[in-house]
Amino acid sequence: MEDLSLANDDMRNLLESTDIATLFLDAELKVRRFTAQTTRIIKLIPGDIDRPITDLASDLVYPELAADARAVLQTLVFKETQVTTTDGRWFLMRIMPYRRMDNRIDGVVITFVDITAAKLLEATLRGKQAEQRGGP
Repeated sequence: MEDLSLANDDMRNLLESTDIATLFLDAELKVRRFTAQTTRIIKLIPGDIDRPITDLASDLVYPELAADARAVLQTLVFKETQVTTTDGRWFLMRIMPYRRMDNRIDGVVITFVDITAAKLLEATLRGKQAEQRGGP
């Protein structure tokens, strides 16, 4: 029992140390678990465990989240896309099937990596290129 508890603690610490927002949903797209970073994107509290993702408030400008998660569950093909939030942040979002040790699919894992700085730099560079060409 102590080994299982230690392994669970190791996994929780690993997830939190990556600074990547991670959301685990079960096969019915209900919240199974989430990292603290996720609460900066989706309005989650511990009481939201077992609630459908469609019932939660979010800063994402991405109404296709639930549909895309369902598609990943059906096809087992991961989805990766760039999404934005209402306050202008950008994230690289990846939806992947959640595989159990027995290789059974039991939901999805959604990760959000903040790419806001890269998007701002890209916009700055495009602006400078446009200036050099003499256009907007």
